[in-house]
Amino acid sequence: MTPPVQLESARLFDTVAGSGVRGSTGLTAAWDVDALATGAVAAFADAVVALLREAGTEASAAVDAALVGAWFRQALTPVGWSLPSPWDPIAGDYRAADGWIRLHTNAPRHRAAALRVLDAPADRDAVAARVAAWAADDLEAAVVEAGGAAATMRTAEAWTAHPQGAAARREPLVDRLHTVPAQTRWHPDPTRPLAGVRVLDLTRVIAGPVATRALAALGATVLRVDPPDWDEPAVAPDMTLGKLPARLDARTPEGRERLGDLLAGADVLVHGYRRGALEPIGLGEEARQEIRPGIVEVALTAYGWHGPWTGRRGFDSLVQMSAGVAERGMRLAGADRPVPLPVQALDHATGWLMAAAAVAGLRDRLRGGSGSRALLSLARTAAELVPAEPGEPTEPTAPALPEGERRETPWGPAAVLPFPVDVGGVAARFDTGPAPLGSAAPSWPA
Repeated sequence: MTPPVQLESARLFDTVAGSGVRGSTGLTAAWDVDALATGAVAAFADAVVALLREAGTEASAAVDAALVGAWFRQALTPVGWSLPSPWDPIAGDYRAADGWIRLHTNAPRHRAAALRVLDAPADRDAVAARVAAWAADDLEAAVVEAGGAAATMRTAEAWTAHPQGAAARREPLVDRLHTVPAQTRWHPDPTRPLAGVRVLDLTRVIAGPVATRALAALGATVLRVDPPDWDEPAVAPDMTLGKLPARLDARTPEGRERLGDLLAGADVLVHGYRRGALEPIGLGEEARQEIRPGIVEVALTAYGWHGPWTGRRGFDSLVQMSAGVAERGMRLAGADRPVPLPVQALDHATGWLMAAAAVAGLRDRLRGGSGSRALLSLARTAAELVPAEPGEPTEPTAPALPEGERRETPWGPAAVLPFPVDVGGVAARFDTGPAPLGSAAPSWPA
């Protein structure tokens, strides 16, 4: 059976849902994570096939579900060393006076906001004691107002009735529009379809980096740009595969000028900024089109592009709480606390859909010469989750996987799993990385 997300993506991208899925991801939960994950990756495969066919190369693709399940965890496995925890000690689920709430404190400013609202020291027990005195919705609102990130645990029914839940559900899975004609010419290589494509990556953590990692695997030059003070040691080795990770400070005149120059040389822009957020540095929507006419732009937000929470800070684990994902997991497991999905599936699925949108945009530019803009959100992706078929609880299975490719990294040796998409004749590989954030120059290679 063709995954629903693959079918919907084919309609939105004007592709054929022809990429077959082999096997199972082994991802079991209260929700059908398998269908979401394989559908998103198959949508990317379909987009690559459509690009090649537009260029005159007959192609077909297959998706290895076992590898999809593994890539939704991590594509790179350390050999003889360990990654640090992805979570700040304060981050997590807390019992409030009337339910559960999750605090996301990985970013220092988000941590400071939560502690300031709670008037608590940086101690988990002290935070728990303060949270217990708050109504969950009141604390959620206070933390968000203070510049932090938090989410009350809601039921799926409550989220559907919530103004933001309803607004997100009304949006297309991928909201696409065509922009002005491009001024560049490019033709896909049958073996490395995205060779010669420059991707400016202004995303962080998981969803956006998943997208640009997939583009890098097919030959794109991906320049990731982070601010000077940003670090994410738990995911950087995995998420910088195939990329050139640079830094610049867009708050300075020199940094803004440099970022504009990078944009002028890009074919694809991938970012996670809400509408209007780039205006203060001179890179609003109109300016971006003037600087690089016909650019293929793919943008992500957490809770959607319309509704009262447009622009609210959010992450996969928070959207799972808001949208009823964690509540249903708790209820079906008979647990006494929220039970999220076994992987951050909203991030990963959205990332693959973003990659599909970028490839579809390049196909459209090849076909008609115009650029495009695609808008996605974690909340809209969550709406594609359907309840898993009821049955006896089972332990997650671990399908047999091929041995990963060994490579040396700045952190130590590692194994990188094969790419989960097999397009006949296409060599999927990472020519660079992984590399520490800021290790590359903020410029396009010659």
